[in-house]
Amino acid sequence: MDSTSNSLTSSIDQLKQDLELLKLQTLENKKEMKEANQNNQEDHHQSDLSSKSRRNLELVEKTEENVAEKRLKNLKESYRNILKDLGEDPNREGLVDTPRRAAEAMLSFTTGYHQNISEIVNEAIFSEDYDEIVMVKDIDMFSLCEHHLVPFIGKVTVGYIPNKKVVGLSKIARIVEMYSRRLQIQERLTRQIAYALVDAIQPTGVGVVIEASHMCMVMRGVQKIGAKTVTSYMTGVFRDDPKSRQEFLTLTSCKMI
Repeated sequence: MDSTSNSLTSSIDQLKQDLELLKLQTLENKKEMKEANQNNQEDHHQSDLSSKSRRNLELVEKTEENVAEKRLKNLKESYRNILKDLGEDPNREGLVDTPRRAAEAMLSFTTGYHQNISEIVNEAIFSEDYDEIVMVKDIDMFSLCEHHLVPFIGKVTVGYIPNKKVVGLSKIARIVEMYSRRLQIQERLTRQIAYALVDAIQPTGVGVVIEASHMCMVMRGVQKIGAKTVTSYMTGVFRDDPKSRQEFLTLTSCKMI
């Protein structure tokens, strides 16, 4: 009897242990299932966000495409009317496609309206302990005079003294292009290029010099073919320190070997 009782007690104890293990296993399984459900929900949430982002991006792209098409259509009609007002026949062979070509050209000439400095620089800013002049010379430039819508063409020189940061050299040329591909006057263009660099890297000083020939002086008005217009704009030490200013201007006039 004692032997049977001890065996029964042992079996009961073993059963209790098995039940405890089963409870622990069940709790562990529930925890894993809960985590899995949470992960699935997060994945679905992320998937939903990604889908919404894609739809929003597609909507923005479609809207921009519609706006671009409308802009091109309006410009084409405007150029067609110009041809009529000049006494031309816009339907003749040589002119039938001119409104479209002229509209596309004008949109290309003014792409700078749809760009900004953050896009242009595009994180091409680097930490560098260099505190002497950095200069990019003779950057080709063309723009449209906002008074007559005819070109002015020339060269741009940009120099700056870094303040612990430098910018990719090609980005300086892109900044020039962004602002020149707008309706401009040379004085404002010179200043805008300078302040774009100030905003991008906060240098100790910036200097910009532009020398250009204006078709509004060559093709009309005084018709002076050889006339050149030179503008300069200085910030920081180039404006305040005569020695730094003179060093900058000397470098701009030096010819490359």
